Amino acid sequence: MEIVKLTYEQIRKLPKVEDFGLKSQMQRAAVSIPSNIAEGCSRKSNKELARYLEIAIGSSFELETQMIACQMIGYVNQQDLDSFLPKVNLFQKKTNAYLSTLG
Repeated sequence: MEIVKLTYEQIRKLPKVEDFGLKSQMQRAAVSIPSNIAEGCSRKSNKELARYLEIAIGSSFELETQMIACQMIGYVNQQDLDSFLPKVNLFQKKTNAYLSTLG
């Protein structure tokens, strides 16, 4: 949920022209992360949970790419990117580690 909050803080900086482009993509990717975790937790098997966790990780990689694109375009500064990406990368590492315990 922290990633969702941070994403929404960053997309406020994007220009109006990106309302249906990067803003929309980033919102969906960010919200997809905790949504898929929640859905996976409701499932009855570790296999199903793992599938939803993998989708959440995929969404985090999409979001990471979109943030880097925003920085490259000049919408987000390097300092914002440097504070955002470690949180996404930590989520990816922790979730991958958890996935490895599910068998």
